[in-house]
Amino acid sequence: MRSPRDLLYRVYNRSLTRHLPADRMPRHVGVMLDGNRRWARLRGADTAQGHRAGADNIAPLLEWCREAGVEVVTLWLLSTDNLRRDVREVEPLLQIIEDVVSELAEVDRWRINLVGAAHLLPEKTVRVLRAAVERTAEVDGMVVNVAIGYGGRQEIADAVRSLLAEAAERGTPIAELAQTLEVDDIAEHLYTKGQPDPDLVIRTSGEQRLGGFLLWQSAHSEFYFCEAYWPDFRKVDFLRALRAYAERERRFGN
Repeated sequence: MRSPRDLLYRVYNRSLTRHLPADRMPRHVGVMLDGNRRWARLRGADTAQGHRAGADNIAPLLEWCREAGVEVVTLWLLSTDNLRRDVREVEPLLQIIEDVVSELAEVDRWRINLVGAAHLLPEKTVRVLRAAVERTAEVDGMVVNVAIGYGGRQEIADAVRSLLAEAAERGTPIAELAQTLEVDDIAEHLYTKGQPDPDLVIRTSGEQRLGGFLLWQSAHSEFYFCEAYWPDFRKVDFLRALRAYAERERRFGN
């Protein structure tokens, strides 16, 4: 039997959902899954338990996004800075990431795309992630970008490096490239090329900073900061983020 609190929660969720304007929903949502370590610390648990609890919350989030008509979701699972942490924390986290991405691929509901500097990751991790990408390549569903070994500055540096290499292959002199270079030329070499920029970026755990997430793409994004640690992030929190987004007047930098 459900408790009165559970019933009230369900009613509130339905009310929030009913009042969300379908024509003001984001196409692309970026999520900074922050607070796993602090969640674990509060419970006297080890860091790996916090990361596992966070991993368990990913599939529900994707389902909420699908229900809202979102087309692209970008999940920041591991930053380039995280890779510099103690190997005793990084290795279990990489295994958890491998497991959750593989599980998402087995569902055959999401088209998985790897976003990040793969060359910074262990070979085994890269093999597992690329296998998930290949398995879901033909899935006609929401695109799920898994940002692993990701840093915004790293992405821009990689985009410029790719742009220069392409120009060199064509035999284009650097001076000529400098004269003709446009913003869209760099955008075509980002990890998310061909995708719409994020309309809404959500960060959990109460932190109110980007930390390098989608630096280029989020120039005109709306931001929503939630106090809940990622493992505690609920559907009601997501719906509140959508409501806040729908109520804003987007100015696109104006």
